[in-house]
Amino acid sequence: MTPGVRPLVAGNWKMNGLKASLGEIAAMGEAARAGGAGAAELAVCPPATLISQAAALLADGALAVGGQDCHPKGSGPHTGEIAAAMLKDAGASYVIVGHSERRADHGESDALVRAKAEAALAAGLTAIVCVGETRAEREAGRALAVVSGQIRGSLPPVAEPSRIVVAYEPVWAIGTGLTPTAADIAEMHAAIRAWLGEIYGPGGATIRILYGGSVKPANAAELLSLANVDGALVGGASLKAADFLAIAGVYRNT
Repeated sequence: MTPGVRPLVAGNWKMNGLKASLGEIAAMGEAARAGGAGAAELAVCPPATLISQAAALLADGALAVGGQDCHPKGSGPHTGEIAAAMLKDAGASYVIVGHSERRADHGESDALVRAKAEAALAAGLTAIVCVGETRAEREAGRALAVVSGQIRGSLPPVAEPSRIVVAYEPVWAIGTGLTPTAADIAEMHAAIRAWLGEIYGPGGATIRILYGGSVKPANAAELLSLANVDGALVGGASLKAADFLAIAGVYRNT
């Protein structure tokens, strides 16, 4: 954890969740109101079809709501896309951009991710910008170089760096059950912190760096105790309130 930085535990539901799933979000909100996350801020990013309903359930702000992607343009002939302002209007305060699944499945470049982050900030959202290397890149000894390039290419210049969150997710650990060693994670997060300082100066120290990639209740305490790990971007384990809250509960005594 970074001193003076409030940790964030955010759930990415990906393409999961129907109206019946709102009960899980309601349970997360109740626990957040009761202090179940201690010092941490909690956010959940359901599919776009549930954002407005989730936001209505969570109107008190104890649990924030986010989107999973946004278009770089504010409006226009972009069938099927969602603008950042639309997410804001629906009740979101966060949006994930540059997730590895978007980069891989849709060919999103660093430049496009940066444009999406800029659109999010312009709409008043906090952008969670994802970075991470593939298994082949790590085995080739290129993990630091790859992530450095993504950081420098995907993060926009901003007056308030604290409105950006960086999520480091090694691609090969997402949904696989595999997790890098604590030493690997600590090394990458320390490097990201240094790069943020180069880009934003002192403001780089205020940016939260999340870890994502098979975060589960069983390994959360170890992962979230590492230096420069300021929370987690949780995938599958965020679909059930009990699992998500167990991860966030690591911060109850901090």
